Amino acid sequence: MVCKDMDRTVDFYTNVLGMELVKTIDLPGGVGQHFFFSMGGRECFAFFWFTEAEERQPGISNPRANIDPQVVFNDPKAITSSHGSMNHFAFDVAPDKIEEYRQKLIDKGVTVSEIMHHDTSITQAAEEVTEEVWVSSIYFQDPDGIVLEFAAWQREFSPSMGDRTDYVPAKADDRDKYRKMGEKFAAQMAELETA
Repeated sequence: MVCKDMDRTVDFYTNVLGMELVKTIDLPGGVGQHFFFSMGGRECFAFFWFTEAEERQPGISNPRANIDPQVVFNDPKAITSSHGSMNHFAFDVAPDKIEEYRQKLIDKGVTVSEIMHHDTSITQAAEEVTEEVWVSSIYFQDPDGIVLEFAAWQREFSPSMGDRTDYVPAKADDRDKYRKMGEKFAAQMAELETA
């Protein structure tokens, strides 16, 4: 990950998310810095700060908006980012902690999505945890607009629960096909709203 202000990044990840800063490096030649935050065990979340980095470009380097049910259904392009970018990063959290963590973020002034319960339905989201829900998530942004997710896994993947592995991977020239699928989905959602 790349940040604009390492001091601000350290403050957010240590004081808001409670991560431990475990290593700091000043890069040679005045290029910048490389800092590491512990994710537990031997896993770290690493940030660079570069003296010559370009400004972020929402919708290109990262999504224009936080991932939220209203955004997803009303402006799907708001959650996209360019090829080769990183759309968002998910941290694994215990299912019984997701509401508590959401409230802690709100209490610290962070804008946080509602809890999204991802399932295998047409909208891929349920209002509450059911046996089809595979992960419950909240989404929020760090000070640089990096979209972060707390993901609370609800169950293992299983074909008997509607989890699939038979979708054909999309190719670059499949865009029109998927745009038509998006139009069909929007029409289905409009029908559901009027029913």
